Amino acid sequence: MAFIEVDESNFATILNEEFAKKQTVILKFGSEWCEPCHALECELEDVDDDNENVSVLMIDTDESPDLTNRYDVYQLPTMVIYRNANEMIYRNEGVILAQDIEEIIA
Repeated sequence: MAFIEVDESNFATILNEEFAKKQTVILKFGSEWCEPCHALECELEDVDDDNENVSVLMIDTDESPDLTNRYDVYQLPTMVIYRNANEMIYRNEGVILAQDIEEIIA
């Protein structure tokens, strides 16, 4: 598991670096106090472990309110999947199973 924690100060730089290295980037918005966020992290661990071309960026909504607003995050957890920098392929609010995520990114 190699999640990358990002915040408002390093988001753009890390996002661009990950798009250069990986085919798919998943943004996971959550907070430490959010139990469903931890459940989604468990599912994303399986996805990350099984897919070399996937990068998971973790954004703490409490620490990054501008990013939270930019991505219109109103419910936790929220997950946004990009195929490349310009192609969002999926958005989900709530927990989703690893097998469903893998079908989406396939």
